[in-house]
Amino acid sequence: MLSGFFNYDNPVWRFIGKFGDLIILNILWLVCSIPIFTIGASTTAVYYVTLKLVRDDDGYTIRSFFKSFKENFKQSTAIWLILLAVGMILGVDLYFFTRLYTGSGSFRTVMLTVFLAMVLIYAAVFTYIFPLQARFFNTVKRTFFNAFFMSLRHLFRTIGLITIDGVLIAAAFIFMIPPMLMVFMLFGFPLLAFINSYILAPVFSLYIPEEEQKSDELRPLFTDEEESVSSILMAKGDEHREEMLKTEETEVKETQDEQE
Repeated sequence: MLSGFFNYDNPVWRFIGKFGDLIILNILWLVCSIPIFTIGASTTAVYYVTLKLVRDDDGYTIRSFFKSFKENFKQSTAIWLILLAVGMILGVDLYFFTRLYTGSGSFRTVMLTVFLAMVLIYAAVFTYIFPLQARFFNTVKRTFFNAFFMSLRHLFRTIGLITIDGVLIAAAFIFMIPPMLMVFMLFGFPLLAFINSYILAPVFSLYIPEEEQKSDELRPLFTDEEESVSSILMAKGDEHREEMLKTEETEVKETQDEQE
């Protein structure tokens, strides 16, 4: 009984081991986000690993992180810079109408309502877009569209994601609750990504046909007649699958050479 409990394959120990991966991810995310403009790539890389952890697709955390960081760098950076610019505009507008505007009170209320609604939409898209970039091949434009579409189609999950993230961040950095501060110092953003991945993984699986689950392929949410399926929304694989395919190809080639 005890030998089974202390076996690393025990679900309890595997779950605990995932928190060790989160500590490593926190260090990697902080270091790789220092230049600021790389935050998008490092956030995508974190989600790439946490989505694998949720699927119990254990691998090399550091290797997986940098694999995703490199492959998604250009698109993730473009996405991040767009989100940063939009976020700054929304922030300035909200500051203006809450602190500087001295005109009509009713107009101020209307504008604040509009901008707060835009902030909620912004938060919803922000919550989905980096996990989508980590999990699926797509253009920047369609990734934004799919993030917006999924956030609306799965509205209750979206509300849950925003609420959980907001409560945890507020508890740590606004109310300064010591235990939460300690948790964030240890696990940081990857903890939020890990929690979000548990909620998002079932959503993403809905868009992967059951017969194609093993091949990690995904059909499009929306497709134009002139566009191929692979250009719309296709699930990304992982390094284990790629290595297995390369190994199989090598073995087949060696077998053919021996027969000749």
